[in-house]
Amino acid sequence: MIEVNPDKIKKAEIVVGIPSYNEADSITKVVKEIDTGLKKYFKQKKTVIINVDNNSPDNTKQVFLNIKTESPKIYLSTPPGARGKGANLRNVFLKVKELGAIGGMLIDADIKNTNPKWVKCLIGPIIKGYDYISPVYCRDKLDGSITNNICFPLVYGLLGYNLRQPIGGEVGFSRDLVNYWLSQTWFKEVKKFGIDIFMSFNSIKGGFKLCRADLGSRLHKPSFLKLDYMFLEVVSTFFRLLTENKNLWQRKINLKQPPLVCKAEDKNNYPHLYTDYGQFEKKAISIFLTYYKSLKKYISSELQLKLEKIFLKEKTLKINSNLWAQIVYEIFYIYQMNSNKKEIIKFLRVLYFEKMASFIEETFDKNQKEAEEIIQRQAQIFFNERSYLLSLMKNSSKDLK
Repeated sequence: MIEVNPDKIKKAEIVVGIPSYNEADSITKVVKEIDTGLKKYFKQKKTVIINVDNNSPDNTKQVFLNIKTESPKIYLSTPPGARGKGANLRNVFLKVKELGAIGGMLIDADIKNTNPKWVKCLIGPIIKGYDYISPVYCRDKLDGSITNNICFPLVYGLLGYNLRQPIGGEVGFSRDLVNYWLSQTWFKEVKKFGIDIFMSFNSIKGGFKLCRADLGSRLHKPSFLKLDYMFLEVVSTFFRLLTENKNLWQRKINLKQPPLVCKAEDKNNYPHLYTDYGQFEKKAISIFLTYYKSLKKYISSELQLKLEKIFLKEKTLKINSNLWAQIVYEIFYIYQMNSNKKEIIKFLRVLYFEKMASFIEETFDKNQKEAEEIIQRQAQIFFNERSYLLSLMKNSSKDLK
């Protein structure tokens, strides 16, 4: 780990971590707004702002260190060639432990509408005894598709927690939770984009005190170009954690909604995204057979008929919420029973692209509120249909006997 600590900070009570890679053009505004929030709401606390970087070649380091702030700053970086958001956040957590902080918050370096009140909402609850503050955002209906179609419905449906943004970049955390995170296994996907679901999952697994903070709008650089590998890293992490912790979901559960403890005043303005669903549909249809041929024997005959109708016969957008729940649960079941896990996740990614295309078409003439109602109903369907996965698991255990 590379460290630049110009103020020679050895102790701090509150740490703000800002992960980055090539964010020289955006990090200044984020740091200044965070510094304003720390000065306004936590003036009596010893605070530090830490940029955890992947040795960015665009001069992020120097830009960060040159920003004038009242809070001291520390720059940390992974070694040259070492990349990954999770690797950056691990450096934050190790520093939190070293500095003896009571906790802190994270914020992505590409946020365009940082609000000083985010500092109050993400750190204030830590002082009141909460361990994990999960964000609530107002976002365009097409933003956060991995959240909307995988992470939110699975956290809701299998774990029984209504966490709308379980892979949100802005969270608050306590020292106890940091120690717990560091004690867990950090496999390679966790050190990349799998880190966010790793944090939310282990906050639930460890029985920590969770709450939510409404941060309003979230404006950031578009992430459509990252979807391919983001999906693989996030879902690989989530499926592995679910597989290794079956006791969390192979039982009767009641839905829990962590309390909303803070709301940042925000006009809820966000850009309306547009994307051609045809590009996702074409991509999905073109590579469907590549994975389907080898995995078909593991898929139920009922689901085979539905998939072949969509991808090989009609070639139309027909993955609704009910079918999507069946697909995700059955693919997750196959994942647990098969050693070829990478190919299974890649096949689910094909189906996810088709699901994205279906959602874009379904919500084309709907406003944000109407689209959000569809997303919420889908999560409820995942909860209602969890019995489908449990029945698959039960029958497989019988077969093994």
